[in-house]
Amino acid sequence: MTDPTTDNAGNTGDADTARASLEALRAEIAKAVVGQDPAVTGLVVALLCRGHVLLEGVPGVAKTLLVRALASALELDTKRVQFTPDLMPSDVTGSLVYDARTAAFSFQPGPVFTNLLLADEINRTPPKTQSSLLEAMEERQVTVDGMPRPLPEPFLVAATQNPVEYEGTYPLPEAQLDRFLLKLTIPLPSRQDEIDVLTRHASGFNPRDLRAAGVRPVAGPADLEAARAAVAKTTVSPEITAYVVDICRATRESPSLTLGVSPRGATALLAAARAWAWLTGRDYVIPDDVKALALPALRHRVQLRPEAEMEGVTADSVINSVLAHVPVPR
Repeated sequence: MTDPTTDNAGNTGDADTARASLEALRAEIAKAVVGQDPAVTGLVVALLCRGHVLLEGVPGVAKTLLVRALASALELDTKRVQFTPDLMPSDVTGSLVYDARTAAFSFQPGPVFTNLLLADEINRTPPKTQSSLLEAMEERQVTVDGMPRPLPEPFLVAATQNPVEYEGTYPLPEAQLDRFLLKLTIPLPSRQDEIDVLTRHASGFNPRDLRAAGVRPVAGPADLEAARAAVAKTTVSPEITAYVVDICRATRESPSLTLGVSPRGATALLAAARAWAWLTGRDYVIPDDVKALALPALRHRVQLRPEAEMEGVTADSVINSVLAHVPVPR
């Protein structure tokens, strides 16, 4: 019989190794992407929580490169779909194709059958195609001709949207926004970061050749599994649980909002805080972990009143106000 102490020690060792590997991702991705550490951390948190991410930023801030670099550093398969008004659901999920040689239909998998799916400009495609991702995101399978087909593991959807150009777009409905664990904003780089980007390009950097840029796998699916198991054991006290609930309930009472955070949002915030606590080297959650993930976990789950929006109120400012007023457990 195996000694339980040995098992526990081994599991701890696996978790420590996985944490070190995931921490190395920042340095590896920085070889290709300059100054986007918060977005890298958010993507890793989403992978640990088996969640999905909405990336919002103007064109040209390396959203696509970020996902490709993450996939390369994690040795995961990645595919990209450019969402357009004429994209059909089968273009994402796959379809049955008639084979004249066998006189039978065979399933041709779509790009959703990957580990990291980059859904580029998801708000440019009609709701019918947007909703084709819902089953994949929630159930981790697609159903074609009545037959469910499981997706690879791990599986993450990183959907991008442009925040400044809305003509000809189809805004994501609240039900679909709520399916994303986090909404990460990709800001324009600082002056020094932009100088670093141009210097790299002047030195021959090719964003389409990550191997030449020196990006190498530093973690893999086994590390993710060990990390997920460790995150699941991260302790959450009753006080922290109540704190998360109080934050989410306070958004429902905000006079600036027509829609507050749902219980699913509270669950997402707690899951993200646990993952962040583990990544920072603790096996328990503290209030600062909840505060650190509150904006990315909640900003897309609230809806502003038109009059508040006209006054310049933002989702982030409402959530920050809630965090300032909800009592913090000691």
